[in-house]
Order: sequence, then C-alpha cells, then structure tokens
Amino acid sequence: MITFDKVLPIVSEILAKYQGAALDNLGQILLNRDLNGRIRLIVSDRLSDNPTALETLQAISTELQAQLGRRTYSTDRAILFEQDLNKIIAETPSFPVEGFEHISVVDRLATESNWASINPESSGVPRVVFFSIKGGVGRSSALATAAWSLAQSGKRVLVLDLDLESPGLSTSLLPADKQPAYGIADWLVEDLVDNADSIIDSMFATSNFSHDGEIYVVPAHGADPGEYVSKLGRAWMPKVGVDSSRESWSQRLQRLITALEERIRPNVLLIDSRAGIDEVASSCVTDLGANLVLLFAIDGTQTWSGYRILFDHWRRAKVVNAIRERLQIVSALTPETDQLDYLEHLRDSAYDLFLETQYEEIPPGKLADQRWSFESSDISAPHYPWAVKWHRSFSGIYSLHGRLAEIDTDTVRALFGPLIDGIEQTLNLEDTNAS
Repeated sequence: MITFDKVLPIVSEILAKYQGAALDNLGQILLNRDLNGRIRLIVSDRLSDNPTALETLQAISTELQAQLGRRTYSTDRAILFEQDLNKIIAETPSFPVEGFEHISVVDRLATESNWASINPESSGVPRVVFFSIKGGVGRSSALATAAWSLAQSGKRVLVLDLDLESPGLSTSLLPADKQPAYGIADWLVEDLVDNADSIIDSMFATSNFSHDGEIYVVPAHGADPGEYVSKLGRAWMPKVGVDSSRESWSQRLQRLITALEERIRPNVLLIDSRAGIDEVASSCVTDLGANLVLLFAIDGTQTWSGYRILFDHWRRAKVVNAIRERLQIVSALTPETDQLDYLEHLRDSAYDLFLETQYEEIPPGKLADQRWSFESSDISAPHYPWAVKWHRSFSGIYSLHGRLAEIDTDTVRALFGPLIDGIEQTLNLEDTNAS
C-alpha cells in the first residue's frame, strides 16, 4: 500500500531515472499534489507539440501509474500543460524537490495556511509573536506581564489577541467595564462587506496598568461576544472583490494591523498566537512580518516532537534561512525546584533540535563564526532558553488582572526578567520611550 508519506520519495526515484538531457528538455516541472494527495505533473504548454518531450512525459506518467496506483491519475490525465508555471507557484504553497534543480511540489491544501511562505520582517513597528506548540504553558500570562513591564519603562505597547479560538488575553489587561465594543473577529467579518472602517476605532482600549507608557489592547471579541461562534466560522474567509480579485484572510489581517499601527503609533506590537500548527498560528508566525518569534517550551516529548515537525517542514521547504534568525526558545513555567538542572536539560534538548534542523554544519577546520551555528552553551543562541519562572499567582490568565493590580517591579524581574530583557535588547527598545 502506498501511503501519503511514500509518494514523493517514489516520484523522486522515478524522475531520477530521467536526470540529464531528458529532464532538461522538459524545463520546469511542477508536481501537483491535489487535495486528496494525488500527484500529477504540470509542465509548460510549449511542450505540447514537442515529440521528444511528449515521449518522456508519457514514459514518466506510465511509471507513476504503475508504482503509485490510486495515488496518481490515469496516464491520459497525468500531465497538465499550463502557460505560466511561475504564476502557479506564486499563488499556491510550494517547495523544491531535493536533488532536482527545476522541480517543485505545489501543494493544494484545504486551508490557506502556508508555513513554507515566510514574509520579510516588518521594517516599521517591531512585532513579537508569542507562540507555543501546546497550550497551557503560560504564554498569554507572559505576554500580559511583558506588556506591563514595557509600559512601565515608557513604551507604547499594542497587544493583539489572535488566539481567536481560545480568547481571553484582554481580561488580564482590561477590567470588564473597559472592554471595547468590538474585536478582531468582528473586524474580519465586517470587512467582508466593506463595513470594517466603521468599527475600528471601537476595537481597542487602554489598560489601567499603562504606567509611564501606554498599553493598547485589541481583544479577539468585543465586550458582548454576540454570535461569536458564527462570526468565527466566517473570519477566515478570503475577500473577493467585484473585479474577482482575491485577498486571503491573512492579507486582510495584515491590513488591519497596519491600520491599527497608523492610529496608535506604538513602539512595539505583541501578538498572542494560537497554539499548534494551524492556520491562525501560521499567519502569526510566518505572514505578519514578525521580527521575533518566541517559542514557548516545556521540556518534554510533546514539545520537541511538535517543534520538530514544524522545523522539518521548513527544512524540506528550504526556507530555514528566512525564519531561523527570528526564533527564540522560552522556557515556560520553569519549576521552582531544581531550576538549573531543568534549564540545562531543556537547553540541551533545544540545541539538539536546532543543530539538526536550523544550524549549519561546521566542517572540520572551519571556524564557527563563518557559519550560522552556535555552541550549546552560547547564551546568545536562539536555542538558549529565556527562562520564565512558574509562580502560583501567575498560573491563571483570568486571575492575572488582579495580580497585575498588585504587582511590583522586583517580582516581575524575578519571574520574567530574562524574557523582558531579551525582547528589549533584541528589538533595541531600551532607549525607545512613548511620545
């Protein structure tokens, strides 16, 4: 039986038989993997009247059918001729096939998430994404406390709750009577009917904990969630214009963030991402131009196996170079006892992962500083964890609002110091004050 994971290796073996003049004669080749995981080839329509090319394509399609069976199409449907292959690549998640210079997979996915497409870093307001493979690791509490501390030092902080399927961050920073009328899900739905501009100024409120700076909070939903489940079912939709133009929900979200930044003019943007490898998280981590992506981790098999799946995907798609310098491991909920041993083990686990999937190999006789690689003990390395210490008073996001009302700087420094210092130093925020 040929399962999903066996298809591409078999296709690569078949194509390898034609390496050289036969494949060169075909030019660029796309392996179209449809929604059901079936493969067929897309080639330039200029080959449709090339007898030599057609003979090669027929031979390849015959082998595909013989070896893949129901995982491919019949030989008369196995080849598609298209005029503009680059347009297909631009509009569809794709990645190169290892070992072949001009062959790529175009992946037809049921969702619009595309972890392999990494947008450039924001050149404007620095953007920090708080992300985790698993939920329940104190990610939102850490974000709220980081916002508190940054505002304490005079920063204008914009906070977005993009954990739309598990909202609640705004309750830690805003009392019930200050919750804005609308949230991100409302804007995404209203934008579909060109009504978003009428609500955007009612989407954010300032926190009582702003101190010398300001904390502007944009919640997932408004003070009255209304039909939130029904709105959420529409929030991810693309927007299709009267001219049939198509704007993905991620592009719409980018437009919202730009509008908020123009209104609020923050010094830094903190984004609470959905946990896991899903569509919302993909947009937060890869689409929004994050300058820093904080990877919250609890030392254990679930954490590292989850991050390995994501890192391996980036490696296969050959986009590691576009994302790796923005990543930073955070030791979430670091236990109160045996902290040094715990952090050392977590660091070593993170190092093994980065070494295999992110860092460049250092050949014998080469200097490490000539490659993007780090020693295990290098405190400047992305695998070296910024520790967030567990404390019972910060263990619940819904009780955090009361805790922030009583918080003092010494407590924050003791529990969240490495995280806050890391954000400020990485983004050069130390000397940036609210205007």
